[in-house]
This record gives sequence, C-alpha cells and structure tokens, in this order.
Amino acid sequence: MSAFARARHLLSGATALALALFVAPQSRADEPVDVELVLAVDVSLSMSPDELEIQRHGYAAALTHDHVLQAIADGAYGKIAVTYVEWAGTNWQRVIVPWTVIANRADAERVVEKLSAQPPNSARRTSISGALEFGSDLFAESGYQGVKRVIDISGDGPNNQGAPVNLSRDDVVKQGIIINGLPLMTRGGFSGAYDANNLDHYYSDCVIGGPGAFMIPVNDWTQFPEAIRRKLVLELAGPASRQWAMEEAAHPPVMLAQDRPATDCLAGERMWRDRSRNFESR
Repeated sequence: MSAFARARHLLSGATALALALFVAPQSRADEPVDVELVLAVDVSLSMSPDELEIQRHGYAAALTHDHVLQAIADGAYGKIAVTYVEWAGTNWQRVIVPWTVIANRADAERVVEKLSAQPPNSARRTSISGALEFGSDLFAESGYQGVKRVIDISGDGPNNQGAPVNLSRDDVVKQGIIINGLPLMTRGGFSGAYDANNLDHYYSDCVIGGPGAFMIPVNDWTQFPEAIRRKLVLELAGPASRQWAMEEAAHPPVMLAQDRPATDCLAGERMWRDRSRNFESR
C-alpha cells in the first residue's frame, strides 16, 4: 500500500470514528415518545404553603390515576417523557423532577417519589413569560423525541415581570410547542392586590397557544385534583384513546385558545406598576 493510500485509509478510519462518536449520543436523544411534557407550576408568594402542598399532591394523584395511565398506554409508543418545574420571578425556575419516561404505573410512582422528596419553596413575583422561555429550553436537553411537545402551565395571577407574556407565548408556539393552561382563580396567599378578576380569559387570550391549545380554570382548590387529571388525559390522549378525551371534554369548562385576544395582556405589569407607585407616594 502506498503512503498516499495508507494516509487515505487512516483518514477514512478517523472520519468514521468521529462520525460514530457524533451519532451515538444523538441516536439516544432521538428515543421516541408520544408526548414531551413540561409541567410548569407557579410557586410565587401569592400561593400559601397549604396551596403549594395541594398542588404537589394534585399532580402526584393525577400522574398515577388509571385514566392518565390508560391515555399513556393507548399512545403510539405507549410512553411519555415528563419534567416538573416550579417557577416564580423572571430568574426563578427550579427543576424538581428531571426528564423521566412514564410508560406504566411503576414509572409514574417513581416520578411521584421524586416530586415528594423535598418540600416546595416560594419566591417573589410572577413571570409566566420567564417560565415559558425556561420550559421551551428544556426540550433541547430532554433526550427524547416527542410526537407532540407541550408546556402545561398553572398559575394564580397574571404576568408581572419579564417579557410581555403574549410575545413569549408567540415565540414558544413558533417552535412547534403547544402551551396549555390551568388558571387558579382561588383567593389565598399573601398578594391579593395583584389578583386578576378574569384570569381564565387572560390565560385563554394571552398565555395558551398552538394547535388545539386549551385551558381548564380552577375556581376552588377542591377542584384542583380533578382539573389536573382531566387536563393530563386531554393532553396525552391519542387517536387510539379518543373515548377518553371525549369523556373528559364532556365536562365543562374547557376553554380553547382565542385567535383575537380581547384581554389586556399587560394587565399584571400595570397592576404591579400602579401598586408600586401608590406605595411610594405614601
């Protein structure tokens, strides 16, 4: 073999090795699932400690509910990937449960164990836009390839910090991500001055988006576990489990995203600004 041939042979081998090293991790990242789901949960100071615990328990009960597990099993791949994130202000987001596959009850129970391993913390301000941006970034590191990518965001007030929520919503939707919502129209916590009277319309007009996006309002904490379960079933149900989606959607209210927002998407920022000015003038 000539020197040129040997050099070309070595170069080909090195190229093949480099290609193998590049493709190997990428192939792992392409593991298919039916849904990649980010559960983004509000822990701002407007939530009382009891309400934070109700949220945790509600998600734990929903993830292990028979209907949710059946909706997962009926998917084309029979599995989803989920991560649980708590959020408050612009730069306050915490991953409580990293990306984990759920294909059966044992998987769901492992997620619940992680969810229950540490108590929830709370922090100042409410940045829905920050939570959406953080949630969208998580898909790049999920290690899975979902047929559908969803951010499931719950909160008890309008955006009052960070980028305008409707602009962040539009940026996330352009990435092919669906945003569903769970507005908590309860009265509790420590910041009643920043409550929005029509938070359901705010979420419908300013927060949720993408094909088939919807939200389910919660008017009382006793409704929370059922609302979470219903929303998960609707998000996870595929063509083979339409009966589940029909059963869950038959119980109102489920509100779909609106094409022409009628709500002031800067309402939270205005309330925070006006409240701050009144405080400073005293």
